[in-house]
Amino acid sequence: MRRIMPLFLCLLAGSAAADSWKLKPGDTPFAQSELEALPGQSFRFFDGGESQYGSGGAYAYTYSAENGGGTAWGTYRIVEDGSICVAFTNGFGRCDMFVRNGSRIILITENGERFPVR
Repeated sequence: MRRIMPLFLCLLAGSAAADSWKLKPGDTPFAQSELEALPGQSFRFFDGGESQYGSGGAYAYTYSAENGGGTAWGTYRIVEDGSICVAFTNGFGRCDMFVRNGSRIILITENGERFPVR
């Protein structure tokens, strides 16, 4: 229970801060139908990493060989504001938002970092 409570509070804090997503002109958050279609999809990033969204909320992020390789496992859930919160098995958690800007898909972190999808 001790490990679950901090993770719960972290995810709760991420949801509360959802109003402050740092969107840029032209950013359009994923529609609900796109979020519901996440199971079975993967997204490759320019740093060589890959996010995979499985059925039942399963999540995996595989790091590129240049970044040490390996996979971080967890579960994801979709939040009301359209963000996606991941609870990793190592106890960490974070929320991100996918947006479209023109023909590009971009993952935005709560801190405002932007990671374009290949």
